[in-house]
Amino acid sequence: MSGFDFKKWLASRRAPEFRARMEKRAAVMGEVRRFFRDCGFLECETPIMVQLPGMEPNLSPMRTSVRPQDGTPREAWLITSPEYSLKKLLAAGYGPIFEITRAFRDGEPWSGAHNPEFTMLEWYRPQADYRALMTDTEEMVAAVATAVTGSPRVTHRGRTLDVAPGWERLTVAEAMERHAGIDLARGIDDPEWFAAEVRACGLDVPAGESFDDTFFRIFLRDVEPKLGLERPVFLYDYPRSMASLARLKADDPRFAERVEAYAGGLELANGFSELTDAAEQRRRLTSEREERARLGRQDFALDEAFLAAVGQMPPSAGIAFGLDRLVMLLTDAPSIREVLFFPAETFWSQTEP
Repeated sequence: MSGFDFKKWLASRRAPEFRARMEKRAAVMGEVRRFFRDCGFLECETPIMVQLPGMEPNLSPMRTSVRPQDGTPREAWLITSPEYSLKKLLAAGYGPIFEITRAFRDGEPWSGAHNPEFTMLEWYRPQADYRALMTDTEEMVAAVATAVTGSPRVTHRGRTLDVAPGWERLTVAEAMERHAGIDLARGIDDPEWFAAEVRACGLDVPAGESFDDTFFRIFLRDVEPKLGLERPVFLYDYPRSMASLARLKADDPRFAERVEAYAGGLELANGFSELTDAAEQRRRLTSEREERARLGRQDFALDEAFLAAVGQMPPSAGIAFGLDRLVMLLTDAPSIREVLFFPAETFWSQTEP
């Protein structure tokens, strides 16, 4: 453990440019709250420490413990997202709702746009779908940018980006065709053909690799780096295997009503037209549990209260949005460590035990 280098930290935090950035961060938080209050949303507070975390195979929650009144230590987890709790509130009749909370994810790099502890905004609209989330997102970002910087035109990484409403809307299939030249719709139905197409793009695809793993090989190299550079973009309609907690499209169940938002090279948000079929949600969580086991990750029991809530939720749409990344975008910060008073690297070295 490297310890806290107070002198180095003090010098960096006294820098006028850092103070100006953090003053803008405070303004961003206030304007986000103002936007959602003005839109009729109720701000909620849900637990950061829970008994059962989310099941997403590629996320690693942080472990802690709690001692109830009997004094027996019980395993607990810091949330990777407030999603499960907020959906329980939807089932209880609350909505539209939003929350700004700390969230925690282990095992990701401590650089770029990642910090193990970060600030998440999440909101839900009953009787809405992912198209409403796209409208919310572009209107919120434009309103916050204008209030904090004086204009919806922001400069980030040497580019001028207009975040005013009217963001590009691009299906995942369109993005794959445009940037990688591959027909994703055909690939979903013929994974072997898809793997061959990815190999033809110069990537090594092991025999028997899952469709999702092959997809992300080409997506992360050829597609994602080109998203949202000239203007923000909504990437939507993900392959059904990546539905997570989203419902499938009624007119083409090969795809799910999932959307992600990109701006200035940053992934800002991930949202869904929410699944409200408890039996299907149980099947997906069981599948994710099996995938976690395959990857050697911690196994968790199913959250039965969450599954009950899914079956009682109204038709809804919800989205998780990275507020630290929004601050990075609006202050032209090169990394997340430049928009946090105490980034993880302040306390721990990545190389020392």
